[in-house]
Amino acid sequence: MSLVTITAADAIQRLDSFDALIDARSESEFAEDRLPGAVNWPSLTDEERRLVGTEYKQVSPFVAKKRGAALVARNIAAHIEREVLDKPKDWQPLVYCWRGGKRSGSLALVLDQIGFKVHLLEGGYREYRRAVVADLEQLPLRFDYRIVCGKTGSGKSRLLTALAQQGAQVLDLEALANHRGSVLGLVPGSPQPSQKQFDSRVWNALRHFDPARVVWVESESKKVGELRVPESLIERMRAAPCLHVELPLEARVALLMEDYDFFVKDVPAFCERLDALRALRGNEVVKAWQEAAQAGRIESVVRDLLVTHYDPTYLQSMQRNFAGFAAAELIEPTDGSREVLALSAQRLAS
Repeated sequence: MSLVTITAADAIQRLDSFDALIDARSESEFAEDRLPGAVNWPSLTDEERRLVGTEYKQVSPFVAKKRGAALVARNIAAHIEREVLDKPKDWQPLVYCWRGGKRSGSLALVLDQIGFKVHLLEGGYREYRRAVVADLEQLPLRFDYRIVCGKTGSGKSRLLTALAQQGAQVLDLEALANHRGSVLGLVPGSPQPSQKQFDSRVWNALRHFDPARVVWVESESKKVGELRVPESLIERMRAAPCLHVELPLEARVALLMEDYDFFVKDVPAFCERLDALRALRGNEVVKAWQEAAQAGRIESVVRDLLVTHYDPTYLQSMQRNFAGFAAAELIEPTDGSREVLALSAQRLAS
């Protein structure tokens, strides 16, 4: 018997040492959040949990437990046949469920009886979540940040990508949040993760960084779409030195036409997103933008959005929120192409 119980505090320090992180919860619980890199081996599926829960209330706990045991045994057998038959004897998984109870315990026991060295997460996902929330209060404080500022369409995300390709440490909050960071930033058909999963993604990115090296991050607000950036991270970002990317207006329009091509291809979706601006810009202005887009003049709408909506509040927002903006290093690429921004990233990374 080599089953080992491990605390959440120890587990998050050793996550990369396990050969697999196995989440025994249902598929909906797994979808909301999980340990970084975990795979889902449900001991009970959502539908099975519903059936057992109904039987527990309407028949008896004893009958429900018998039903649940049969379902769990069947599911574990399927997981073993599908995932485990090719694993070597020295394979070491970490197994968890919601509270480290019956669902993960049953799977861990079977894997242990086979002869694997199995670690069972004490307190399950619940304790992992508590550990991550606590760590996010201190972890962001270990790093020095460099904030990439620039008006909408200036190529900040492209520059961050290029910096990452040069080996720089990049915290891409928009990528982690699956959102472009503006009122039009939600990618159609691609929802944002839950707040819990976003926290996990930020935590997981930060824990792999070297505190001796700078971390590059875009000048985000407190929220990226509907998701809140950890408070300690925002505070560190707003006190950090800044880099100011300045692109000509037409270059910004061209960049946005490329990066938001899904709106160019789906004009009704673009017009629907513009409705979000009615409270700020008024019905007549938004109606005019929608009519222009429907007439095929999306480029002119993008230009007008920049000039009348995004740009006027940009400078005020940067000066109010980022202490280093006034003294920011200015870079002025000739255009927003990936090739040109790659050259800028190469110079900055060196």
